[in-house]
Amino acid sequence: MEQLSMFIIMFSALLIPILMARFKVASVPTAVAEIIVGIILGKSGFNLVVQTRDLTFLSSLGVIVLMFLSGMEINFSLFKKRPGAPKDKKSPVNLAVASFVGIMLTAFILGMTLKATGMFNDVLLATIIFSTVALGVVIATLKEKEILSRPMGQTILLTAVLGEVVPMLSLTVYASINGGNAERLWMIVLLFLAAILLLHRFKQPFIWFNKVTKATTQLDIRLAFFLIFTLVTLAETVGAENILGAFLAGMVMKLLEPSEATQDKLTSIGYGFFIPIFFLMTGVRLNLRTLLTNPRALALIPVLVVCFILAKIAPMLVFRQRFNGRNAFAGGFLLVTTITLVLPTLQVARNLHAITATQSDAFVLAAVIVCIIAPIVFNSVYRLVPEDKLKQRVVFLGTNVFSVPVAQQLSRNWYEVRMVTDSQDNYKTYDSEVKNLTYLPELSEAALEKGKFFDCDIMAIDYLDDAKNFRLAKLAKAHHVNRVIAGQNQRNLDEDQRNKLQKMGVEIFNVYNVQTSVLRALIESPSIMTMLNSTEAGLYEVVVRNRRYTGQQLQALPFIDQMTVSRIRRGTQWLIPRGTTVIEPGDHLIFTSKASDVANIRAELRKRN
Repeated sequence: MEQLSMFIIMFSALLIPILMARFKVASVPTAVAEIIVGIILGKSGFNLVVQTRDLTFLSSLGVIVLMFLSGMEINFSLFKKRPGAPKDKKSPVNLAVASFVGIMLTAFILGMTLKATGMFNDVLLATIIFSTVALGVVIATLKEKEILSRPMGQTILLTAVLGEVVPMLSLTVYASINGGNAERLWMIVLLFLAAILLLHRFKQPFIWFNKVTKATTQLDIRLAFFLIFTLVTLAETVGAENILGAFLAGMVMKLLEPSEATQDKLTSIGYGFFIPIFFLMTGVRLNLRTLLTNPRALALIPVLVVCFILAKIAPMLVFRQRFNGRNAFAGGFLLVTTITLVLPTLQVARNLHAITATQSDAFVLAAVIVCIIAPIVFNSVYRLVPEDKLKQRVVFLGTNVFSVPVAQQLSRNWYEVRMVTDSQDNYKTYDSEVKNLTYLPELSEAALEKGKFFDCDIMAIDYLDDAKNFRLAKLAKAHHVNRVIAGQNQRNLDEDQRNKLQKMGVEIFNVYNVQTSVLRALIESPSIMTMLNSTEAGLYEVVVRNRRYTGQQLQALPFIDQMTVSRIRRGTQWLIPRGTTVIEPGDHLIFTSKASDVANIRAELRKRN
């Protein structure tokens, strides 16, 4: 029976996503589907699966890996304030903090209400559970909507991060107090110190790991599991919950800045093996038969569902300060999603005998219900607004016969272009041809800051004076412009200067090399210029982010008949594509396509999920 149970669980983990894809079930999170299937297979349904030692062990590893991957989902750059940026009381960080404070207060009031009515007596445990947010489900929903990097998405994301971190710390305090280890609570500080030490110790070696790792060593993955088990072991030693150690390990791994390939491998290991077993076994352990025969526990389920929803009223009100009422409601309702931390919280509470098995099952079932409802409501109610459809912001410093035509030809659907010149003659010449052209008598740091020209995604700098180009490029990088492209006109350039800029991430545009390459291409391949000048088709580049297409052969892309891939850049290597070439996360596809098809192709391949 034990081997049969393992087989059924593994087969179910394989079959569930296949059936969801086949019947296009996109509104229900996979985790919820796995719990429901577990309920059907377990003691509440056909009793085909029993709890074995091996399944219990794998399930415990599943929750640890889930917390680790949740820690890796935190985008720490959201907490960084850009230099010179004005204080904004309606920034995503401020709105998220205000929202979560409201959630905690509401959750506490709901806990007191349940105690006053005699339905549930543990106020602190109820507060922790009602304030939790399923970070993984929220991120997946925001990625699907393609607003994760937009103001609304960032605000929801940061609130969800707080909804996972703060309840987790509260759970550690709760477990220490109720487990009789309150005097050891201060030792949790050692856990955080260990996380900081590990981050400091592996920051430089991790860069070296990426250079020497091989398919048979996978040093990055070995390091990840070393971090997990080190901090989990230390967490249990100091009396904290092991999930806190796993979560901190994920944060450390994130701060080490792993490559997309590393993140994809860790995600594959977690969601491909360990985590489905955890969710399936959660359903298997549920005893709904006992729950349904207990009128008092049965009455608790709708009450808990309402409490989960009411606890997230505060974000709906706070979000209205910056976003319209419809989207504020949708964003707040998405935060009702709660499953990932509820399950380990209830497991801790059961181990401490702070909650009955029937009450625990009622909380799980209520969490499953809201986890189904919340994403559906969000997707139905939320409407994209102009700020969600922001184009990439490009700033050109310098106007000439080269930069002006480039600015004019950039697609208005993808880019918002501004140009700056310090030449009054050039301003008079091109003002009628360029929509957003600004004249600055002096291109100083103060003048560029005042005009908010550093507030862009791409800055292209093109003057005949290379020293001027490089000075401005350094300024742009100092102001955290993501991509900086600097023109180089002299063939003989100081290599030290060039190397310094490249180490800063500045892309050097060598006019001489480009002209030489184009002339050679015209001689060797005359059709290239026809293709580049064509208005019907063009040469494009896209970075593959959508994991739906990674691990697949190039010929398996559903829109491969609409594009011709000419090159693939993987890291620093250029690959010649073949139909059997397997796509990896972060691959740069250089392709040709009709202008009418390229927008859909790029949007689909770049979509994060």
